[in-house]
Amino acid sequence: MARHFSGDTLVIASHNPGKVTEIADLLAGRVRQFPSARDFGLSDPEETGHSFTANAELKARFVASATGQPALADDSGLVVSALGGQPGIHSARWAEQPDGSRDFGRAMERLQAELVERNSDRTAYFACVLALGWPDGHCETVEGRVQGRLVWPRRGDRGFGYDPMFQPTGHDITFGEMAPADKHRISHRADAFRQLLARCFDG
Repeated sequence: MARHFSGDTLVIASHNPGKVTEIADLLAGRVRQFPSARDFGLSDPEETGHSFTANAELKARFVASATGQPALADDSGLVVSALGGQPGIHSARWAEQPDGSRDFGRAMERLQAELVERNSDRTAYFACVLALGWPDGHCETVEGRVQGRLVWPRRGDRGFGYDPMFQPTGHDITFGEMAPADKHRISHRADAFRQLLARCFDG
């Protein structure tokens, strides 16, 4: 049986302000406080897993243990079958710069260049694994996905990451052009959250 979350504070195991805001929006009304790992002065643990699930659980357990509070970690990325699943778990790493900052504009340019070089099929999906961890090491984990295709030139300045070049199936605009409320309804993260809510928060 899945473990039910009953507290009023959930630590978001992320340093990404956009991701923290999006998660807080999706859990509004069920949790009162959403401090982030940064609020506790925690650095990111080294992501040594070889899958979204392994890395999400690693981060959730690390932050829950360090704070003594339940923690929610997200590991997500863009999976392009024509590139052998890349960038996948390395989606953020593709954007890393020598000074430690991230430039997703350059990451999208690299992705486009590789697809052009291979004259590849442009279908892709976003995956999101959510791991809800407790200080005793227990984790509840779910995975959500949204299918789509990659477009170029990139379009829109909403969202974050690879959103401006990802056009979800059944829509004629990218995540970067989509209103946040509309994206929340269909995104990989929304799919994962529907599963997590049913499993750990509702009922």
